[in-house]
Amino acid sequence: MGVAAAPPNRSRVMAAAVLCVVGVALSLYTLHVEDEAMRDPIIATSLFFCRWGRGLGLMEPVLGKESTLNVPNGAIGLLFYLLQGLLSNGRDQAASVTLLGTSVALVAASLWLVGVLLFGLRDQCLICLSTYGLNLPQNGGKRPGTGGKRHRIGEKQRRIGGK
Repeated sequence: MGVAAAPPNRSRVMAAAVLCVVGVALSLYTLHVEDEAMRDPIIATSLFFCRWGRGLGLMEPVLGKESTLNVPNGAIGLLFYLLQGLLSNGRDQAASVTLLGTSVALVAASLWLVGVLLFGLRDQCLICLSTYGLNLPQNGGKRPGTGGKRHRIGEKQRRIGGK
């Protein structure tokens, strides 16, 4: 059973909301550009046409190119930002742990894709780099819903128990 945290700092909630809205917009735009690139390949980076543009490049070798889980990276970003937006006002421990876990995964995925883009494909995609740059602040600072405090779960439990 989760314990309610103090109300989140209003400016942090607003910053998280802005990041989520911009993230959703960038993800939708990425999906749009990918759709357009399928019709006119001249307008897009090579990332949209290689395995790295879907499922972070990791799903195809494991599940196959035609797997329903091998979705465009923009769809993964859209799902992430919607989840962040829904959970950012959560005041229980489960929401905070989910936010932290997905944020760490997002930063790892972004660093992975930056490496693939710049060093593997030797390409520069403005949409991609903008999205990766937006993803990095998701893991910085204190999480909404924690009352602006950083602490380990064990410390929180000791404090709640009065010890």
